[in-house]
Parts: sequence; C-alpha cells; structure tokens
Amino acid sequence: MSPDTKPIRVVVVDDQTVIRESVAAMLDLYDDLEVVGTAADGAQAVSTAIAQRAEVVLMDLNMPVMDGADATSALSERAPEVNVLILTTYGDDASIMRALDAGARGYLTKDAGRAEIAAAIRTVAGGQAVLDPKVQEQLVRAAMQRSAAPAPAAPAAAPAGLTPRESEVLTLIASGLTNREIARRLVVSEGTVKTHINNLFAKAGVRDRAAAVTFAFQHGLGPTDGS
Repeated sequence: MSPDTKPIRVVVVDDQTVIRESVAAMLDLYDDLEVVGTAADGAQAVSTAIAQRAEVVLMDLNMPVMDGADATSALSERAPEVNVLILTTYGDDASIMRALDAGARGYLTKDAGRAEIAAAIRTVAGGQAVLDPKVQEQLVRAAMQRSAAPAPAAPAAAPAGLTPRESEVLTLIASGLTNREIARRLVVSEGTVKTHINNLFAKAGVRDRAAAVTFAFQHGLGPTDGS
C-alpha cells in the first residue's frame, strides 16, 4: 500500500465474541485494512457503520435484536455508500437470496480462508460483487431445479423489457460465466458483452453481478443443464 493510500475501513459484525474478535484481529494484520469497529447484532452494526464511516461491513446473518439481512437492508437505505459482505455459516438458498435481495454485495461462508476474506473485502470496497464458489453453485442448482418444472403454456415476455440477447447474457451471468467466457459462447467481442450487460443492468435496476444473478433467478432466467 502506498503512503497516500488510506486503508479500507471495516466493521466486523458477529454475535459470537470469539469469532468477532478473531476476525477483527486477523484483518488488522493487513496494512490496507483497518477495523474501525465491531458489533454483536444488526442494530449495533448499522449504528457503528454509520458512526465510523465504514466502507465495508463484514456481516453475520443469524443475530439477536436485528439479523444480518435486516441490517443490510437498513444500511442500503440509510448509508448506501457502505458495502456489505456477508460472512456466515448459513449457505442455504433462502439465506443467500434474502441477503442479496437486501443489498449485500458479497456472500462468503465461514470456511473461507483469511486471504479469501481479505480479498473479498477489497473487491466489494471497489464496488464489485463477490460470491463464494459454493454459493454460486447452490444458486445455479436452484435455478436448474426451477427450470426442470413444467413450462407454462405460453412463454412469458422477458422481464424489464430485456431483449432476447440481453436475456441470454443474463442467463450466462447467472451460470457463473465471466465476460470473456460469455463472449466466446456467443461468438461476439467482450465490448459487445459489456454493452449488453450495461443495458440489462439499467433495465433491471441492478448495479452488480450479484444483484443480476438474483434478478435472473426471480424471473426464471437462471441457467439450464445445457448452460
């Protein structure tokens, strides 16, 4: 980290003291990360993050007073500049979707390593999304199960006015493909893929890939077995 670069301000939230303190101590080992506060529940997380001008909140989900998803939603409304990264033992579909719907930019499970957590904090601080590979697999699997259900008699119109190509790109994003992989799949340039992504993000009202994945699953545009 250069002398002119300020460390990323982080708040660690977990109702278990030993985990909260251990994670905070671990993150303090990195020069570019600064733990500016900790909290034991969602309500404390919101007030601490705002008071300490946090850039990233490392948020547990299952907590007393206010859980992590509700705290994430509150921060999205009161302090949208704060980026929430979920770190939890809960990797079930409902927990994942609820957290992403609330505005979380990333989702990791607690078996993530120190370097992985630190890298994820840097990524969400930069405005990008992070999904644990296992979480991504679960979302894809859930979408595939939904796609196996009987199809409606007539296909529904693409949501949010998406074009067929934009819908196809969204499905490939939900499959976990990168821009380069999408470009290869569709035999187009990466620039064209980026244009489609920018357009579909604007139409769907989403700001990153995690939110786009959520939108895709909600509107039946998740991947199929052939994706």
